[in-house]
Amino acid sequence: MRKIINSTYVTLEGIISNPQDWPALDDPRGESAEIQQALIDQCDALLLGKDTYLSFAGVWQGRSGDPFTDRINAMRKHVVSATLAEASWENSSIIRDDVPGAVAVLKAEPGQDILTYGFGRLARTLMDNGLLDEIRLWIHPFFIGPVPGSVFLHDQAPAARLRLKDSRAMANGTAIHSYGVEPRE
Repeated sequence: MRKIINSTYVTLEGIISNPQDWPALDDPRGESAEIQQALIDQCDALLLGKDTYLSFAGVWQGRSGDPFTDRINAMRKHVVSATLAEASWENSSIIRDDVPGAVAVLKAEPGQDILTYGFGRLARTLMDNGLLDEIRLWIHPFFIGPVPGSVFLHDQAPAARLRLKDSRAMANGTAIHSYGVEPRE
């Protein structure tokens, strides 16, 4: 069975919203791109909430020429939304109803793992229904301070027991902790 892997950027104080607005970190070795590429190469589908889907499509749709962009554009993309009228990014489909049931069907299909980004309603739904297998937290070494409308990792997070699978510190101070999500009893 395929795994669903969540990859989320988080600050030290737990903020997960608007990482595109966070301070840039030097990455002279290109570690971040290398790790992201390895992650996306082990997956053949994306599972995204509507806001993440629209944000990502705005960045990558219509672009090409580097391995990450070419891979993300070629992947199957499943967007969870009850309100999105159409999914125009290539290889995209919309999951409108019975999200847990539809995702369980995706997990049971043959193929590589499924990747999801960010920790919002979709990630919480996956955890609530025992469908999320791994969480990779990219912990950035800074506090961004009070920002109106900030979303925190722990906001409405369901109870879960996690098991550390891997930990990696990058030269720029970012730590990536990968946790397996333990099944609920």
